[in-house]
Amino acid sequence: MAEVFLASRNRKKVEEMERILAAHLPGVRVLGLDDVAAYDEPVEDEPTFEGNALLKARAGLAATGLPSVADDSGICVDALNGMPGVLSARWAGPPKSDARNNELLLAQLADVPDERRTAHFRCAVAFVHPGGEVVVEGRMPGRVIREVRGEGGFGYDVLFVADDRPGLTTAELSREEKDAISHRGKAMRELGPVVAATLA
Repeated sequence: MAEVFLASRNRKKVEEMERILAAHLPGVRVLGLDDVAAYDEPVEDEPTFEGNALLKARAGLAATGLPSVADDSGICVDALNGMPGVLSARWAGPPKSDARNNELLLAQLADVPDERRTAHFRCAVAFVHPGGEVVVEGRMPGRVIREVRGEGGFGYDVLFVADDRPGLTTAELSREEKDAISHRGKAMRELGPVVAATLA
C-alpha cells in the first residue's frame, strides 16, 4: 500500500487529503502526526505560506522517511491588508482557538460595510520526497459575514461565504461541495497526480 505523510494533527485535513489523493491513487494511506513517532516539529516562522509548507514537509520527510506533504493556509481579508494571512491559526494568540480567532476577526471587521468584507482563503501545499520538492497554491475567493454559521469544516469556515457558493458558509457545505471549491481542494487536486506518480 502506498503511504504518504501529512504533517498535520488535524484529522479532518488528513481525511480530506486521503479522499482527494484516492481519486488518483486508489488505496493510498495518508498518515498524520498522530500516526508516527513524535518528532520536534519546526516553528512556523516563515513569512509566506509557501515557506511554512516547505519547512514542515522537509521536517516530515527527515523524521519519517516517507514522502511528505504539508500545507500552510489562512484567510486573507482585504480590509485588513491581507491579514490574518500566515498568522490565521494564531490570530488571537495562544492557546490556539478557532472560536477566539473568529471572535477577534468579527470584532476587527465590526465597522466594515458588507461590500468591503471581501477576502480569500489561500493555501500552499508542499510535497517533499527524496527526488525533489513541489509547491502548488490554491485560492478560494469570497467574503466574511457578520455571524458564525454552520457545523462543518474548521477554522474560519463558519464566517466565510465563497463566491462559488453564495448564501452558504463553507461550514454549511457538504465535504464534497467544499472539496470542489476550496483552496486546499484546488491545490491538492493539482498535486494529486504528482504524488500518485511518485508513489506508484
